Amino acid sequence: MATFAIVPQHVEPHSLAGPDADVSPARRTAAAIDLMRSATTAIERRRLVHELIEANVTVARAMAARYRNRGIDLDDLEQVALVGLTKAAQRFDPTAGNDFMAYAAPTIRGELRRHFRDSGWMIRVPRRLQELQARIATAEQDLLAALGRSPQPSEIAAHLGAELDDVVEALSADGCFRPTSLETRTGEGSDTIASLIGWHDPGLASVEARLLLDTAIADLPERERRILHWRFVDERTQAEIADLLGLTQAQVSRILARLLRQLRADLSEQAPAA
Repeated sequence: MATFAIVPQHVEPHSLAGPDADVSPARRTAAAIDLMRSATTAIERRRLVHELIEANVTVARAMAARYRNRGIDLDDLEQVALVGLTKAAQRFDPTAGNDFMAYAAPTIRGELRRHFRDSGWMIRVPRRLQELQARIATAEQDLLAALGRSPQPSEIAAHLGAELDDVVEALSADGCFRPTSLETRTGEGSDTIASLIGWHDPGLASVEARLLLDTAIADLPERERRILHWRFVDERTQAEIADLLGLTQAQVSRILARLLRQLRADLSEQAPAA
């Protein structure tokens, strides 16, 4: 992930922190906001925005740390959190009377969650499950503290007011950020997951053909897909299909012959060159 050039390496010589390195972030933030209310030039406001960012860098990093160990490097999460902090500082209106971190925290969380949604999943999972997993992670910590043990899926669902099936599905998708490596050892011995996977599977020869056939069938009208399903999946006779459609057996026979010719032609066009 590319590094974001968002936080100044140092505050200009007029830094509000002054020589006292122990000035608290809250005091630095309050001082910057007071001066922002009376700032008259763009340069002065920009300097104060930088001060506001630097005063709250540790808070942004702490928020990023809450999302660690979920498949994305902490350094990347901290950069994303600093993007959110910078956006909040640039948009903050000091005359509105709002607490800065109360204003900035939702922006920082939003950037972190957006990064997980867009960049963190090695296996694509529906967004509703991604969002539910984030809620489940928080609920599990709350329930662990309250119950003194790991919560059951039903307890998590009740805590969140969510459907049990959705919670189970989200828990099943856990690990999609970063699947286990095939080089992971399976026990105390030297065997890895890869060493236990069979090397020859006769069914693999038909995988590509099946994928191409599925694609070709998907392009057919629904009525024709239904006829093929009845004939080759349900194994109905042409006479039975004719009764279902209100056609004659001869008409069904001609439809099937035409469909098979069309599919053969489509597969010939899709087949990769040898």
